[in-house]
Amino acid sequence: MKDYKNNILFLLYSVILGVIVGVIIWCFLRLMNLGIAFLWEYVPSQLDFPLYTLCVCTAGGLLVGLWKRKFGDYPEELGVVLGKVKKTGRYQYNNVFPTIGSALLPLVIGASVGPEAGLTGVIAGLCSWVGDKLKRFRRDIEELTAIGLSATLGTIFHSPMFGFMEPIESDNETVLPKTSKIVLYFASILSSFGIFILLNRLFGISSGIEGLEAQKQDWSILPYAAVLTLIGIAAGYLFFIFKKITSVLKERFKRYTVARAVAGGLLLGLAGTFLPLTMFSGEHQIIEVTENMKAIGAVTLILVAVVKLLLTNICIDSGLKGGHFFPVIFCGICIGCSMSILFGIDAVFSSAVVTTALVGHTLKKPVATVLLLMIVFPARFIPIMLFSAVAAKFVPTAKKLLSEPHE
Repeated sequence: MKDYKNNILFLLYSVILGVIVGVIIWCFLRLMNLGIAFLWEYVPSQLDFPLYTLCVCTAGGLLVGLWKRKFGDYPEELGVVLGKVKKTGRYQYNNVFPTIGSALLPLVIGASVGPEAGLTGVIAGLCSWVGDKLKRFRRDIEELTAIGLSATLGTIFHSPMFGFMEPIESDNETVLPKTSKIVLYFASILSSFGIFILLNRLFGISSGIEGLEAQKQDWSILPYAAVLTLIGIAAGYLFFIFKKITSVLKERFKRYTVARAVAGGLLLGLAGTFLPLTMFSGEHQIIEVTENMKAIGAVTLILVAVVKLLLTNICIDSGLKGGHFFPVIFCGICIGCSMSILFGIDAVFSSAVVTTALVGHTLKKPVATVLLLMIVFPARFIPIMLFSAVAAKFVPTAKKLLSEPHE
């Protein structure tokens, strides 16, 4: 009877935790969008200054650098947060408020990163704090934190199944939780996603990737899937090469926190001045690319994707930290649209295969990759996307590209 009551109570706390997570995510994105609207819509409408992007990004880099020198190098990347939770069963929460500031600033100044890195760190810290304060669940801090992280990922990416699968899918062996724990995970994920959608409808917020509609099924284009998969894997290799270069530079200039952030802001501003599509996370620019791809041109789309793959790593390693999921998805769609122009095939099909291969190669989790991209591409592409994701996983990435540099 006691175990039954504890299970019901844990379920209740999981739902409450999910609601809190959803509210935090909505408030964070609301602040982010307000800041972006002010800095990139209202102020430019009052000024006529051709170097505005360069000046704002450089000044923003300086502000981020000063903030990090005072409060520390936060937020940590999603993989680091998940790794610490799996290793120690908890996440530090003494730096939650500085982490929020560190996560917001790069997003507002237009850094080529997504919001997931900062939010997962905040939520993981919050869950550990709750576990410490509630003596009844002190032994369940690891489970509580894992549940909170799943709710965060499911809500940010508008994919409850991705939120559940991403943390548990492994390169070696994927072990599903017990049925009772699965219930807790989905109770938290769905309550978080539900309150987020409710707040969105009540108050409005521009967030999330819009789904793309493909033409009627044309089986004659299926042979292109193999070529498109290889192109996506090649883009994944390029991402890792850029990551290795920026990681080495970061380690070499590790002590120069402010200078690195200013340099990152300067490069962001230069890229944004000449190629505006390389700025921001990319989720809101997908429709712009797909609707105007012929006007933009295949060469320009490839250039945007390559520069953005580099710029995302520059932002992360210079201190303008955030997640890489949204930018990588955007790059995959840009390359897919360019291949559509060159091969004369459906743009959504082309983008689906290239993006799945690119994300699958960087994530190395085929099921999570497909669950994530289902929010963008039609469900009928799932079999071919799964093929692309599996192929991308089993194409090995050179160990020297994955290894972390040392001083």
